[in-house]
Amino acid sequence: MFGVVFPNRSFPMDISTFAQIDTLHWILDMNTFVGEAYDQVREVCIFLLNNFTLPPDKALAVYIQSPGSPFMFCGAITLARPSAVLSLPWPEPGGQLQLTAADSSPPSAKIGVSVEDLASLPSLDVAADQKIERLAMKVGENLFNFMQSFCGVDGSKLIVPMDILDRWFKKFQDRAKRDPEYLKGFAL
Repeated sequence: MFGVVFPNRSFPMDISTFAQIDTLHWILDMNTFVGEAYDQVREVCIFLLNNFTLPPDKALAVYIQSPGSPFMFCGAITLARPSAVLSLPWPEPGGQLQLTAADSSPPSAKIGVSVEDLASLPSLDVAADQKIERLAMKVGENLFNFMQSFCGVDGSKLIVPMDILDRWFKKFQDRAKRDPEYLKGFAL
């Protein structure tokens, strides 16, 4: 059905590496893969295998879980997007790490994969959405700082010159043309 590879860390692995929970859910115990260094694994590439057809309204959703934390959605693949490299922003371990006498192994990090309705998923790539949000925030901060250097105060209002947006945008474009690395600094 699907395979995964951890870029620069593994060879491709098929579904047999995962423990099947039921017909729609699989779990990879990171203890068997990297032990306690799970948080060093920052990306996973998941892909549909050639002979498997996922219904067009379904997706394979990827989740991660640090020991004691809830599962967190990372992204998904579909028939129209049959592979993806997803960031793994591991959550902080949770507080439920006490072992009982019945526990034979310590809690471990996990990667979960499940077949879900495409319409119910928030995004196919959570990390890409977060990068876009950070980019927008940094550009907005740049504009605010530029405007602040030219504004005056009238009571509780900021007064700025009428052409301030034009001046900022021209300066922004000129800087981006002169220094190709300038825009990359906004995307970090």
